[in-house]
Amino acid sequence: QLQLVESGGGLVQPGGSLRLSCAASGGTLDYFAIGWFRQAPGKAREGVSCISSSGGRTNYADSVKGRFTISRDNAKNTVYLQMNSLKPEDTAVYYCGADRGIVCSDVSPYNYAYWGQGTQVTVSS
Repeated sequence: QLQLVESGGGLVQPGGSLRLSCAASGGTLDYFAIGWFRQAPGKAREGVSCISSSGGRTNYADSVKGRFTISRDNAKNTVYLQMNSLKPEDTAVYYCGADRGIVCSDVSPYNYAYWGQGTQVTVSS
């Protein structure tokens, strides 16, 4: 059973950077697309970014384009989300999801079979 663990969250000032990691155990990520999602208090979960199993296709929500970068290191069984120029509205719990059938044509949070437990990101001065 694939298990995902997010890490790297924390408190950062506006304009700062964080790098989130999504590490897998119990299986290889080689054949899985990975998505990053976030959920702020009182709001629905929203898609942030997606990377295909090969890494050849990525997609981003309009709100993070040009600031966030998704990447993967299959040798380390880990996917990363580099977040730069952070804004207070980026504050949320960030989750990663994995699924074999996702092609990353969008950043929809639906149809992911596996989820991590989330990591809190707080952007505040």
